[in-house]
Amino acid sequence: MIGTTMIPHSRPAIDRQEIRAVTDVLQSGHLAQGTVVERFERGMAAYFGVAGGVAINSGTMALEVALRVLGIGPGDEVVLPSYVCAAPWQAVQRVGAQACLVDIEPETFQISADAVRMAITSKTRAIIVPHLFGLPADLTALGQLGLPLIEDCAQTLGAMEHGRAVGSVGTLTVCSFYANKLLCAGEGGMVLSRDPALLERARALREYDGASSLNPLASNLKMTDLQAAIGLAQLERLPEFLERRVSLARRYREALAGTTAIVPTVPVGRSHVYYRFVVRLPQRGSGSSNLDECLGRLEGRGVQCRKPVFRSLHRYLGLDGFPASEAAEREALSLPLYPALTDDEATQVCLAMRDEWQHK
Repeated sequence: MIGTTMIPHSRPAIDRQEIRAVTDVLQSGHLAQGTVVERFERGMAAYFGVAGGVAINSGTMALEVALRVLGIGPGDEVVLPSYVCAAPWQAVQRVGAQACLVDIEPETFQISADAVRMAITSKTRAIIVPHLFGLPADLTALGQLGLPLIEDCAQTLGAMEHGRAVGSVGTLTVCSFYANKLLCAGEGGMVLSRDPALLERARALREYDGASSLNPLASNLKMTDLQAAIGLAQLERLPEFLERRVSLARRYREALAGTTAIVPTVPVGRSHVYYRFVVRLPQRGSGSSNLDECLGRLEGRGVQCRKPVFRSLHRYLGLDGFPASEAAEREALSLPLYPALTDDEATQVCLAMRDEWQHK
Protein backbone atom coordinates (compact mmCIF):
# COMPACT_ATOMS: atom_id res chain seq x y z
CA MET A 1 0.00 0.00 0.00
CA ILE A 2 1.39 3.43 -0.95
CA GLY A 3 -0.27 5.39 1.85
CA THR A 4 -0.51 4.54 5.54
CA THR A 5 -4.20 5.42 5.76
CA MET A 6 -7.26 4.69 3.66
CA ILE A 7 -8.51 7.62 1.60
CA PRO A 8 -12.32 7.50 1.91
CA HIS A 9 -14.52 7.87 -1.13
CA SER A 10 -16.36 10.80 0.52
CA ARG A 11 -15.62 13.16 3.41
CA PRO A 12 -17.46 16.37 4.37
CA ALA A 13 -15.60 19.68 4.53
CA ILE A 14 -16.39 20.83 8.08
CA ASP A 15 -14.39 23.72 9.51
CA ARG A 16 -14.62 26.51 12.09
CA GLN A 17 -17.45 28.24 10.23
CA GLU A 18 -19.82 25.29 10.55
CA ILE A 19 -18.84 24.61 14.18
CA ARG A 20 -19.38 28.26 15.10
CA ALA A 21 -22.74 28.34 13.31
CA VAL A 22 -23.99 25.28 15.19
CA THR A 23 -22.69 26.64 18.49
CA ASP A 24 -24.58 29.90 17.92
CA VAL A 25 -27.82 27.98 17.41
CA LEU A 26 -27.23 25.84 20.49
CA GLN A 27 -26.59 28.93 22.58
CA SER A 28 -29.70 30.63 21.21
CA GLY A 29 -31.95 28.03 22.82
CA HIS A 30 -34.00 27.57 19.62
CA LEU A 31 -33.10 24.32 17.89
CA ALA A 32 -36.15 23.46 15.78
CA GLN A 33 -37.29 25.16 12.57
CA GLY A 34 -36.99 28.91 12.96
CA THR A 35 -35.27 32.00 11.61
CA VAL A 36 -32.09 30.17 10.59
CA VAL A 37 -34.12 27.84 8.37
CA GLU A 38 -35.78 30.89 6.81
CA ARG A 39 -32.37 32.45 6.13
CA PHE A 40 -31.19 29.22 4.53
CA GLU A 41 -34.27 29.11 2.32
CA ARG A 42 -33.68 32.69 1.17
CA GLY A 43 -29.99 32.01 0.57
CA MET A 44 -30.64 28.95 -1.59
CA ALA A 45 -33.37 30.76 -3.55
CA ALA A 46 -30.98 33.64 -4.24
CA TYR A 47 -28.29 31.19 -5.33
CA PHE A 48 -30.62 29.65 -7.91
CA GLY A 49 -32.28 32.93 -8.80
CA VAL A 50 -35.81 31.71 -8.02
CA ALA A 51 -38.70 33.01 -5.94
CA GLY A 52 -38.13 30.93 -2.83
CA GLY A 53 -37.43 27.63 -1.16
CA VAL A 54 -39.08 25.32 1.35
CA ALA A 55 -36.69 23.40 3.59
CA ILE A 56 -37.58 19.72 4.10
CA ASN A 57 -36.15 17.04 6.38
CA SER A 58 -34.54 15.03 3.53
CA GLY A 59 -33.92 15.12 -0.19
CA THR A 60 -36.09 12.04 -0.69
CA MET A 61 -39.06 13.69 1.03
CA ALA A 62 -38.41 16.85 -0.97
CA LEU A 63 -38.94 14.79 -4.13
CA GLU A 64 -42.23 13.47 -2.78
CA VAL A 65 -43.38 16.96 -1.83
CA ALA A 66 -42.50 18.21 -5.32
CA LEU A 67 -44.67 15.49 -6.88
CA ARG A 68 -47.59 16.26 -4.56
CA VAL A 69 -47.26 19.98 -5.24
CA LEU A 70 -47.89 19.20 -8.92
CA GLY A 71 -50.96 17.17 -8.00
CA ILE A 72 -49.44 13.90 -9.19
CA GLY A 73 -51.07 10.74 -7.88
CA PRO A 74 -52.76 7.48 -8.88
CA GLY A 75 -53.26 7.11 -12.62
CA ASP A 76 -50.39 9.45 -13.47
CA GLU A 77 -46.99 8.59 -14.94
CA VAL A 78 -43.64 10.17 -14.11
CA VAL A 79 -40.58 9.63 -16.32
CA LEU A 80 -37.18 9.12 -14.68
CA PRO A 81 -33.90 7.42 -15.59
CA SER A 82 -33.17 3.85 -14.60
CA TYR A 83 -29.52 4.67 -13.80
CA VAL A 84 -30.09 6.57 -10.55
CA CYS A 85 -30.45 5.87 -6.84
CA ALA A 86 -33.78 4.55 -5.58
CA ALA A 87 -35.04 7.85 -4.09
CA PRO A 88 -36.90 9.19 -7.19
CA TRP A 89 -38.61 5.83 -7.76
CA GLN A 90 -39.60 5.61 -4.09
CA ALA A 91 -41.08 9.11 -4.17
CA VAL A 92 -43.19 8.25 -7.22
CA GLN A 93 -44.42 5.07 -5.53
CA ARG A 94 -45.43 6.91 -2.36
CA VAL A 95 -47.69 9.33 -4.22
CA GLY A 96 -49.33 6.38 -5.98
CA ALA A 97 -48.13 7.22 -9.50
CA GLN A 98 -46.41 4.97 -12.04
CA ALA A 99 -42.66 5.35 -12.63
CA CYS A 100 -41.75 5.13 -16.31
CA LEU A 101 -38.05 4.26 -16.56
CA VAL A 102 -35.88 5.37 -19.49
CA ASP A 103 -32.26 4.91 -20.49
CA ILE A 104 -29.40 7.41 -20.23
CA GLU A 105 -27.05 9.15 -22.65
CA PRO A 106 -24.22 6.63 -23.16
CA GLU A 107 -21.41 9.17 -22.83
CA THR A 108 -22.68 11.40 -19.99
CA PHE A 109 -24.76 9.13 -17.70
CA GLN A 110 -27.60 11.71 -17.90
CA ILE A 111 -31.25 10.99 -18.70
CA SER A 112 -31.73 10.72 -22.47
CA ALA A 113 -34.14 13.29 -23.93
CA ASP A 114 -34.70 11.01 -26.93
CA ALA A 115 -35.66 8.13 -24.63
CA VAL A 116 -37.99 10.41 -22.67
CA ARG A 117 -39.68 11.54 -25.88
CA MET A 118 -40.39 7.93 -26.82
CA ALA A 119 -41.79 7.17 -23.35
CA ILE A 120 -44.32 10.02 -23.07
CA THR A 121 -47.97 9.00 -23.04
CA SER A 122 -51.25 10.79 -22.38
CA LYS A 123 -50.78 9.93 -18.68
CA THR A 124 -47.31 11.49 -18.33
CA ARG A 125 -47.41 14.35 -15.85
CA ALA A 126 -43.74 15.19 -15.14
CA ILE A 127 -40.09 14.30 -15.75
CA ILE A 128 -37.66 13.88 -12.86
CA VAL A 129 -34.26 15.08 -14.08
CA PRO A 130 -31.40 13.95 -11.82
CA HIS A 131 -28.27 15.87 -12.82
CA LEU A 132 -25.80 13.11 -11.98
CA PHE A 133 -22.24 13.43 -10.70
CA GLY A 134 -21.98 17.22 -11.21
CA LEU A 135 -22.92 17.41 -14.90
CA PRO A 136 -26.25 18.88 -16.09
CA ALA A 137 -28.67 16.85 -18.15
CA ASP A 138 -29.71 18.26 -21.52
CA LEU A 139 -32.24 20.75 -20.17
CA THR A 140 -32.62 22.39 -23.56
CA ALA A 141 -33.89 19.21 -25.21
CA LEU A 142 -35.92 18.13 -22.17
CA GLY A 143 -37.57 21.53 -21.91
CA GLN A 144 -38.87 21.20 -25.47
CA LEU A 145 -40.99 18.18 -24.50
CA GLY A 146 -43.68 20.36 -22.91
CA LEU A 147 -43.85 18.66 -19.50
CA PRO A 148 -43.01 19.95 -16.01
CA LEU A 149 -39.39 19.24 -15.12
CA ILE A 150 -38.44 18.41 -11.53
CA GLU A 151 -34.72 19.15 -11.42
CA ASP A 152 -32.87 17.04 -8.86
CA CYS A 153 -29.78 19.09 -8.03
CA ALA A 154 -28.50 16.92 -5.19
CA GLN A 155 -25.20 16.47 -7.07
CA THR A 156 -24.96 19.50 -9.35
CA LEU A 157 -25.18 22.82 -7.47
CA GLY A 158 -23.33 25.50 -9.39
CA ALA A 159 -23.30 23.79 -12.79
CA MET A 160 -24.47 25.59 -15.95
CA GLU A 161 -26.32 24.49 -19.08
CA HIS A 162 -26.13 26.90 -22.02
CA GLY A 163 -25.70 29.87 -19.71
CA ARG A 164 -28.48 28.87 -17.32
CA ALA A 165 -27.89 27.78 -13.75
CA VAL A 166 -28.94 24.21 -13.10
CA GLY A 167 -31.91 24.40 -10.77
CA SER A 168 -33.31 27.58 -12.31
CA VAL A 169 -34.96 25.96 -15.33
CA GLY A 170 -37.48 23.38 -14.12
CA THR A 171 -40.95 23.93 -12.71
CA LEU A 172 -39.59 22.70 -9.39
CA THR A 173 -36.07 22.08 -8.10
CA VAL A 174 -35.11 19.63 -5.37
CA CYS A 175 -31.90 19.63 -3.33
CA SER A 176 -30.39 17.20 -0.87
CA PHE A 177 -28.04 18.25 1.93
CA TYR A 178 -26.99 14.77 3.02
CA ALA A 179 -23.55 14.47 4.62
CA ASN A 180 -21.66 13.66 1.40
CA LYS A 181 -23.34 16.18 -0.91
CA LEU A 182 -21.80 19.28 -2.54
CA LEU A 183 -23.39 21.34 0.22
CA CYS A 184 -24.07 19.33 3.35
CA ALA A 185 -26.13 19.92 6.46
CA GLY A 186 -25.82 16.37 7.78
CA GLU A 187 -29.30 15.68 6.45
CA GLY A 188 -32.14 17.65 4.89
CA GLY A 189 -33.47 18.83 1.55
CA MET A 190 -35.32 21.69 -0.12
CA VAL A 191 -37.97 22.36 -2.75
CA LEU A 192 -37.44 25.54 -4.78
CA SER A 193 -39.47 27.22 -7.51
CA ARG A 194 -40.03 30.43 -9.45
CA ASP A 195 -43.77 30.10 -8.69
CA PRO A 196 -44.88 31.40 -5.26
CA ALA A 197 -48.13 29.41 -5.48
CA LEU A 198 -46.21 26.13 -5.77
CA LEU A 199 -44.06 27.10 -2.81
CA GLU A 200 -47.17 27.73 -0.69
CA ARG A 201 -48.43 24.25 -1.56
CA ALA A 202 -45.07 22.82 -0.46
CA ARG A 203 -45.24 24.67 2.88
CA ALA A 204 -48.76 23.33 3.46
CA LEU A 205 -47.41 19.78 3.06
CA ARG A 206 -44.35 20.35 5.27
CA GLU A 207 -46.27 21.09 8.49
CA TYR A 208 -49.77 21.12 9.87
CA ASP A 209 -49.59 23.32 12.99
CA GLY A 210 -51.41 26.61 12.61
CA ALA A 211 -53.21 25.63 9.41
CA SER A 212 -56.73 26.97 8.87
CA SER A 213 -58.02 23.51 7.92
CA LEU A 214 -57.00 19.87 8.19
CA ASN A 215 -54.86 18.54 5.36
CA PRO A 216 -54.57 14.72 5.37
CA LEU A 217 -51.43 14.94 3.21
CA ALA A 218 -49.58 17.32 5.53
CA SER A 219 -46.88 15.92 7.77
CA ASN A 220 -43.99 17.01 9.96
CA LEU A 221 -41.19 17.33 7.40
CA LYS A 222 -39.38 20.28 8.93
CA MET A 223 -35.66 21.01 8.94
CA THR A 224 -34.04 22.18 12.18
CA ASP A 225 -32.14 25.40 12.73
CA LEU A 226 -29.13 23.24 13.62
CA GLN A 227 -29.09 21.71 10.14
CA ALA A 228 -29.81 25.03 8.46
CA ALA A 229 -26.89 26.65 10.29
CA ILE A 230 -24.50 24.11 8.79
CA GLY A 231 -26.13 24.58 5.40
CA LEU A 232 -25.75 28.37 5.53
CA ALA A 233 -22.08 28.10 6.45
CA GLN A 234 -21.56 25.65 3.59
CA LEU A 235 -23.43 27.90 1.16
CA GLU A 236 -20.98 30.71 1.91
CA ARG A 237 -18.09 28.36 1.18
CA LEU A 238 -19.64 26.76 -1.91
CA PRO A 239 -17.62 28.82 -4.45
CA GLU A 240 -14.34 27.66 -2.88
CA PHE A 241 -15.65 24.09 -2.70
CA LEU A 242 -16.47 24.09 -6.42
CA GLU A 243 -13.13 25.67 -7.33
CA ARG A 244 -11.31 22.94 -5.41
CA ARG A 245 -13.35 20.22 -7.10
CA VAL A 246 -12.62 21.55 -10.58
CA SER A 247 -8.92 21.87 -9.71
CA LEU A 248 -8.75 18.27 -8.50
CA ALA A 249 -10.62 17.07 -11.59
CA ARG A 250 -8.08 18.83 -13.80
CA ARG A 251 -5.30 17.07 -11.92
CA TYR A 252 -7.02 13.70 -12.34
CA ARG A 253 -7.46 14.29 -16.07
CA GLU A 254 -3.75 15.02 -16.42
CA ALA A 255 -2.83 11.92 -14.42
CA LEU A 256 -5.05 9.71 -16.57
CA ALA A 257 -3.82 11.05 -19.90
CA GLY A 258 -2.45 8.15 -21.92
CA THR A 259 -4.05 5.47 -19.74
CA THR A 260 -6.89 3.12 -20.65
CA ALA A 261 -9.40 4.88 -18.37
CA ILE A 262 -11.99 7.11 -20.07
CA VAL A 263 -12.40 10.45 -18.25
CA PRO A 264 -15.75 12.28 -17.85
CA THR A 265 -17.34 13.73 -20.97
CA VAL A 266 -18.49 17.37 -20.85
CA PRO A 267 -20.70 18.28 -23.84
CA VAL A 268 -20.57 21.74 -25.36
CA GLY A 269 -22.80 24.12 -23.43
CA ARG A 270 -22.62 22.22 -20.14
CA SER A 271 -20.24 22.76 -17.22
CA HIS A 272 -19.16 20.11 -14.71
CA VAL A 273 -18.71 20.70 -10.95
CA TYR A 274 -17.43 17.15 -10.24
CA TYR A 275 -19.53 15.94 -7.36
CA ARG A 276 -18.09 12.64 -8.52
CA PHE A 277 -15.15 11.98 -10.84
CA VAL A 278 -16.56 8.99 -12.69
CA VAL A 279 -14.33 7.15 -15.13
CA ARG A 280 -15.24 4.38 -17.55
CA LEU A 281 -13.05 1.30 -17.51
CA PRO A 282 -12.50 -0.74 -20.66
CA GLN A 283 -13.69 -4.31 -20.35
CA ARG A 284 -11.29 -7.19 -20.82
CA GLY A 285 -12.74 -10.49 -21.98
CA SER A 286 -16.20 -11.16 -20.55
CA GLY A 287 -15.60 -8.27 -18.15
CA SER A 288 -18.29 -9.25 -15.65
CA SER A 289 -15.97 -9.00 -12.65
CA ASN A 290 -13.52 -6.39 -13.93
CA LEU A 291 -15.00 -3.53 -11.92
CA ASP A 292 -15.13 -5.40 -8.62
CA GLU A 293 -11.55 -6.60 -9.08
CA CYS A 294 -10.42 -3.05 -9.80
CA LEU A 295 -12.18 -1.74 -6.70
CA GLY A 296 -10.35 -4.33 -4.62
CA ARG A 297 -6.95 -3.48 -6.07
CA LEU A 298 -7.41 0.24 -5.53
CA GLU A 299 -8.53 -0.32 -1.95
CA GLY A 300 -5.39 -2.38 -1.46
CA ARG A 301 -3.47 0.77 -2.42
CA GLY A 302 -5.37 2.84 0.14
CA VAL A 303 -7.87 4.41 -2.26
CA GLN A 304 -11.55 3.72 -1.58
CA CYS A 305 -13.61 3.93 -4.78
CA ARG A 306 -17.25 3.13 -5.41
CA LYS A 307 -19.72 2.22 -8.13
CA PRO A 308 -21.52 5.57 -8.56
CA VAL A 309 -24.94 3.88 -8.81
CA PHE A 310 -25.33 0.64 -6.88
CA ARG A 311 -27.90 -0.92 -9.24
CA SER A 312 -30.09 0.45 -12.01
CA LEU A 313 -33.79 0.56 -11.18
CA HIS A 314 -34.81 -1.62 -14.10
CA ARG A 315 -32.74 -4.48 -12.74
CA TYR A 316 -34.64 -4.40 -9.44
CA LEU A 317 -37.86 -4.57 -11.43
CA GLY A 318 -36.76 -7.26 -13.90
CA LEU A 319 -37.09 -5.02 -16.97
CA ASP A 320 -35.11 -5.16 -20.23
CA GLY A 321 -34.11 -2.59 -22.82
CA PHE A 322 -31.64 -0.32 -21.00
CA PRO A 323 -28.28 -0.94 -22.72
CA ALA A 324 -26.61 2.36 -21.75
CA SER A 325 -27.56 1.93 -18.09
CA GLU A 326 -26.22 -1.61 -18.05
CA ALA A 327 -22.98 -0.53 -19.71
CA ALA A 328 -22.58 2.15 -17.02
CA GLU A 329 -23.03 -0.47 -14.33
CA ARG A 330 -20.26 -2.59 -15.88
CA GLU A 331 -17.83 0.24 -16.60
CA ALA A 332 -18.34 3.26 -14.28
CA LEU A 333 -16.16 3.82 -11.24
CA SER A 334 -16.16 6.85 -8.94
CA LEU A 335 -12.87 8.14 -7.51
CA PRO A 336 -12.38 10.12 -4.30
CA LEU A 337 -12.81 13.83 -5.12
CA TYR A 338 -13.99 16.40 -2.58
CA PRO A 339 -12.77 19.71 -1.10
CA ALA A 340 -11.40 18.05 2.06
CA LEU A 341 -9.07 15.84 -0.03
CA THR A 342 -5.51 16.97 0.66
CA ASP A 343 -2.85 17.46 -2.01
CA ASP A 344 -0.92 14.47 -0.66
CA GLU A 345 -4.05 12.32 -0.84
CA ALA A 346 -4.70 13.51 -4.39
CA THR A 347 -1.16 12.44 -5.29
CA GLN A 348 -1.81 9.01 -3.82
CA VAL A 349 -5.02 8.69 -5.86
CA CYS A 350 -3.22 9.76 -9.05
CA LEU A 351 -0.42 7.25 -8.53
CA ALA A 352 -2.89 4.46 -7.88
CA MET A 353 -4.91 5.38 -10.97
CA ARG A 354 -1.91 5.48 -13.27
CA ASP A 355 -0.62 2.17 -11.96
CA GLU A 356 -4.04 0.54 -12.40
CA TRP A 357 -4.86 1.82 -15.88
CA GLN A 358 -1.58 2.29 -17.65
CA HIS A 359 -1.38 0.62 -21.04
CA LYS A 360 -0.15 -2.95 -20.76
